Amino acid sequence: MANQSLQSALEVAESPVEMLRQAGGRWTWPREVAREYTNWMDELRATRETCVLADLSHHQMDQVIEGPDAFDVLNYLSTNSFDGFDVGKAKQAIMCNPDGYFIGDGVLQRIGEEKFVMSGKVPAAHWVAYNIETGGYDVEQTIYPKSSKNPDDPHFFTYQVQGPNALDVMQELVDDDLTDIPFFNFKRITIAGEEVRALRHGMAGEVGFELQGSYERSDLIKDVILEAGADYGIKRLGTRAYEPLSVKLGWVTTHVPAIYTGAEMREYREWLDADSYEGTYSIGGSYSAEEISDYYVSPIDLGYDHMVSFDHDFVGKEALKAEVTNPERTRVTLVWDDEDAAGLFASLFQDERLPNKIFDLPRDRWGAHHDEVLSDGDVVGISKSFAYSYSDRQMISICSIDTEYSEPGTEVTLVWGEKNGESPNPTVESHTQTEISATVQPSPYLEDSR
Repeated sequence: MANQSLQSALEVAESPVEMLRQAGGRWTWPREVAREYTNWMDELRATRETCVLADLSHHQMDQVIEGPDAFDVLNYLSTNSFDGFDVGKAKQAIMCNPDGYFIGDGVLQRIGEEKFVMSGKVPAAHWVAYNIETGGYDVEQTIYPKSSKNPDDPHFFTYQVQGPNALDVMQELVDDDLTDIPFFNFKRITIAGEEVRALRHGMAGEVGFELQGSYERSDLIKDVILEAGADYGIKRLGTRAYEPLSVKLGWVTTHVPAIYTGAEMREYREWLDADSYEGTYSIGGSYSAEEISDYYVSPIDLGYDHMVSFDHDFVGKEALKAEVTNPERTRVTLVWDDEDAAGLFASLFQDERLPNKIFDLPRDRWGAHHDEVLSDGDVVGISKSFAYSYSDRQMISICSIDTEYSEPGTEVTLVWGEKNGESPNPTVESHTQTEISATVQPSPYLEDSR
């Protein structure tokens, strides 16, 4: 019996919004990677003071795309310019629907003339797979799911070496000079006799590397990195400390992909399974719209203007051309008021009402988070990924905000907690909704030394 399609599930649901708000469960990391190796504060200090080794092999998918038309299909689906996208280069590929709304993204590496690897969350990979299958392209693709969805070992190991001492550690491992690798370019290097792709990266705001190679040799590579890093203060980065890094960089990791409406996307919804990521993740937060399209964002809203290029034909081009000349929203960081943030936890000790919505430090996720941001009572933005920044001793979040409120120092109000303090998601406790004062600051929210 064929699996039910996403389109069929949507037709019997009350609405796409209600279907996704009822989806249960917090984001959980794979058991293969420890939540903490020492403690999350110690590990976060290492990202800023020494260096860390993070294991991303299990929580992301990898998609291998190969064939004579691989460049053409990826170029057509991505807003990015592919001019000069030669072997050895990488980019954060941004993909949209025909109306210019964001579907997903991934780290795309060109590892051969006709071969690419894209890593990250699965919505962009599904969109690529669908277009290859239905578009008549001479391309083959394979999605290797994250470990929780895959009984087999990962196709690649993926390790990150990040922090101010990361370059020194890497130079201990190889004879090659790694200082000449430009940002988001990779070089094939040899570590302990094994070939590895070393992508210049920077999740900690410093020169860093993301390493990929055959998973069969993952333990060997991990051990030699830790041995080389011992004199440089290297720490293993648990999943708890890895979580907040993307928030300071301004990368929203969980979105509502813009696929649930529109006749042009119907065939895609019929192609997707109801139990796919797109049918089972959760929507959360104080922003509560009736129409799923109200949750859609464009690359411009997300601050990805620099990754939208009109030098080629791509899906969503005309819509984005119109938007980029007069954007309504842009990306900023919200810095939460210290007393208001601390008050969320203080509410646990007050008897007269339900506590406020509580979260696990330094970051918690129970859905694609959307919180209202107000000015004089009017909604002027949507706050998304939030985290406690240990180095700043502040709560921060990423916000798509009306451009007129995007000036650093602008004061706004964030509405925290679900509407009426209740959620159909069974993992969300009953609580009291509240308001938090916040100040607009730039995004990314760190000194960028990458």
